[in-house]
Amino acid sequence: MSTSQQPDPKDRPARLTVGVVGAGRVGPALAASLQLAGHRPVAVSAVSDPSRRRAALLLPDVPVVPPAEVLRRADLVLLTVPDDTLPGLVDGLAATGAVRPGQLLAHTSGRYGANVLEPALRAGGLPLALHPAMTFTGTPVDVQRLAGCSFGVTAPDELRLAAEALVIEMGGEPEWIAEENRPLYHAALALGANHLVTLVAQSMELLRAAGVEAPDRMLGPLLGAALDNALRSGDAALTGPVARGDAGTVAAHVTELRRHAPQAVAGYLAMARATADRALAHGLLKPELAEDLLGVLAADPTLPENGEDR
Repeated sequence: MSTSQQPDPKDRPARLTVGVVGAGRVGPALAASLQLAGHRPVAVSAVSDPSRRRAALLLPDVPVVPPAEVLRRADLVLLTVPDDTLPGLVDGLAATGAVRPGQLLAHTSGRYGANVLEPALRAGGLPLALHPAMTFTGTPVDVQRLAGCSFGVTAPDELRLAAEALVIEMGGEPEWIAEENRPLYHAALALGANHLVTLVAQSMELLRAAGVEAPDRMLGPLLGAALDNALRSGDAALTGPVARGDAGTVAAHVTELRRHAPQAVAGYLAMARATADRALAHGLLKPELAEDLLGVLAADPTLPENGEDR
């Protein structure tokens, strides 16, 4: 479904009052995006000083109130709290009678689908799972980044059109995820995005240690091209010493990492093994070169080179 398409008027949600429970990096940005679509943010709950600052920045003049009061004021409530907090929050709100019949409750957890909102459903609430596949900064740039952003959407069939219409109004692309596939969906995103940050940060640290003054400038074009190639071609985009079977080069990498960044050895070996497996399976790594390479990669990351004591 393209972001250029607008929902049919009969499927388009009425203008809603919007509340946010949990002013982390995600909730205020989504509410601000909904405001641009004509909805009206009316309340936000925020506990910490950083969350209050985010609310003030992205939702100026919207009052900060307790969660139960957010639900009292809003037609659509965004539950934007950490994954592990969400089930208890929903249980508590439902148990205290805060949920109104006909009220839309949308959480943004990637891990959970609509079933986590079952207590609210029993109280008459309408459950939606709307997870933006995007990293957030807690600043106004997040609202711009929602344009074209995919959302993992899970909801009862009768609410599917409403859920998709809300995503489109935020500038996003709805992608339907079955309830039972939510944990796998979320694991895939974490593997790609969260671990990418760790890898890039480690790479920049190593480049600085090697004397590179601007590692970000060096990595930018390289990583941009690698990402583009990977998205276009998948495993066919694999390059480098592992895919080529250059066991000697990989061994030299491990030696240098043990000397200068021992904390990076385990990650390097794990990713190199995964790369070797994929390169071998797709015919990029020649079998006759794989044996020596896999021998290098079988090293124990907790031991110094050659197994000697430190």
